Amino acid sequence: MKRKTLKLIKNDPWLEPFTQAIEGRHNDALVKLDHLTSGSGKLKDFAKAHLYYGLHHLSNGDWVLREWAPNATDIYVVGDFNGWRECAPYRMRQVGSGNWELQLPARGMKHGELFKLIVHWPGGQGERIPAYATRVVQDSRTHIFSAQVWSPEESYEWRIKRFKPRRDPLLIYECHIGMAQEQETVGTYEEFRQHVLPRVVDLGYNAIQIMAIQEHPYYGSFGYHVSSFYAASSRFGTPEELKRLIDDAHEAGIAVIMDIVHSHAVKNEVEGLGRFDGTGNQYFYGDGRREHPAWDSLCFDYGKDEVLNFLLSNCRYWLEEYHFDGFRFDGVTSMLYYNHGLGQAFGSYGDYYDGGEDTNAITYLTLANLLIHEVNRHAITIAEEMSGMPGLACSFKDGGIGFDYRMAMGIPDYWIKMIKERKDEDWRPTSIFWELTNRRADERTISYAESHDQALVGDKTIIFRLIDKEMYWHMMVDDHDGTVERGIALHKMIRLVTASTINGGYLNFMGNEWGHPEWIDFPREGNDWSYKYARRQWSLVDRKDLKYQFLNNWDHDVIHLLDDTPGFESLPVIKLWDKDDDQVLAFMRGDLVFVFNFNPTQSFTDYGFLAPEGEYRALFDTDNPRYGGYGNIAEGTQHLTQADPLYADKHLGWLKLYIPARTAIILRKQ
Repeated sequence: MKRKTLKLIKNDPWLEPFTQAIEGRHNDALVKLDHLTSGSGKLKDFAKAHLYYGLHHLSNGDWVLREWAPNATDIYVVGDFNGWRECAPYRMRQVGSGNWELQLPARGMKHGELFKLIVHWPGGQGERIPAYATRVVQDSRTHIFSAQVWSPEESYEWRIKRFKPRRDPLLIYECHIGMAQEQETVGTYEEFRQHVLPRVVDLGYNAIQIMAIQEHPYYGSFGYHVSSFYAASSRFGTPEELKRLIDDAHEAGIAVIMDIVHSHAVKNEVEGLGRFDGTGNQYFYGDGRREHPAWDSLCFDYGKDEVLNFLLSNCRYWLEEYHFDGFRFDGVTSMLYYNHGLGQAFGSYGDYYDGGEDTNAITYLTLANLLIHEVNRHAITIAEEMSGMPGLACSFKDGGIGFDYRMAMGIPDYWIKMIKERKDEDWRPTSIFWELTNRRADERTISYAESHDQALVGDKTIIFRLIDKEMYWHMMVDDHDGTVERGIALHKMIRLVTASTINGGYLNFMGNEWGHPEWIDFPREGNDWSYKYARRQWSLVDRKDLKYQFLNNWDHDVIHLLDDTPGFESLPVIKLWDKDDDQVLAFMRGDLVFVFNFNPTQSFTDYGFLAPEGEYRALFDTDNPRYGGYGNIAEGTQHLTQADPLYADKHLGWLKLYIPARTAIILRKQ
């Protein structure tokens, strides 16, 4: 019987030489799936470590605490309830397979009390926070972290029991709870729910992607050095407040995606998993692969069943306990390769299949996608991946790893290069269009001009690259500084051409849509622990005497247009015209036509290009005063194509427009 070729390979003949590698990773996942599920194929039956480990109430109201620590010789629970002393009633007992258990009467600990483990091992001992702790808090005076008993009298009652995310297209507002407020402090779930979520709803985005949810000791790590994988960061509020935020988002039709970090873990040993039971290889590799060479962190051993159970159960926990609608997996490139993708160009398919792939990590990512979609078939998974590994965002049955989307990470790099290295008159529409539409036909991407990455200290946002220091002095509505006006014009065009060419979704980082004036810099020793740049200055966009409102208006109208066009991301992107000499680009999606004149000085009258014959109405354009323009184009103008006998059989005619310099126009075919 002839072996069936995986669809991933069938769709791309250039992958045929690497059939063995692709089929190998596919079969590895099948073997591991069969092993973990004892042949049932149901990962939910395996991924339930969070229901066994950690602190739970028994049916009679008593407590049970369980942990996995195979190298431990003794474990005591210490906390507010016993004066932080090791004592017999709080001594855990071994129950086999490296597991430890403590049962306590209901009065043995109560809601709000702090506790830790004292783990003993051959030759030593140490304080530890339970690996499955669901609530971890930091003392404001000593800065010490402890687990906290969290069992409020009334559990949160969800108003929205089931939610189905919209993804036609997926429009993501990337955000960070702590820096979402204007005050120089750490923002809260409640502040975000009350003050920022309404802005997201008004702008028209249908998803928020929240960073830094998993507990992390160092605030300045942006949430990427995780210590407690099952604990929602307490610096932003309580679990119930996070649930209320998610519930409100769902009620408003907004999906909530969590930025999940399973690519590495913080090295801290007291707060994290570094040497939880005294060994370095309990959760992490025990050899030279243990420490990430670039991130000062630890790399999980994805070959261990217990580690797979910990991470897969973690995915299920966030979906079920907090009703997250999916995950953006951070650092996927680092997981895919033994060298973490560092210093590798990935210039050909052979670079993906040269034996440097971390098969254990690839198997984990595949299983994680299978589990997530088993728990919630409407869940969204996004891979932050820069190497371009084929099949990452293809279904498992077709030979892929199973993500729904991959981040189009080359696009922001392209815009940075354009702004930094090319004069305005050298911007080429052919290059822009190719960069924005060059992607695998069988994988959906999330396009973006900039995310949080482009705003961190050491980098610059698009608006700051375009305007720089002039934005501190010339953003008043009646100030017509040339640098500022150029920057505002290009900012609108860059974001429109990026958003209008998507084949899956679009992402924006909070505040960037209206040109937030400064970078992101979290409190650290180098800035005297200042919160000045770890916030969003919403008052700037709300002021009617400043130009930030114009960029916000533009983003609002563009996002609403995309959101109101069902299936926009699936409509073919049909190029109508590109002429590098003129710096003009035009393309069509469905009945929408997008026209761009990147020329910095030349406006065109009666500029013609071929389009399907008929009538077109101008919807809106970047030159409108509502968006900070000059109002040179009459809104709502009707345009009729002019017949050309040469193209009559193709039903094409010449659409002639007035296109001012540095202007984009959106039209709809009637």
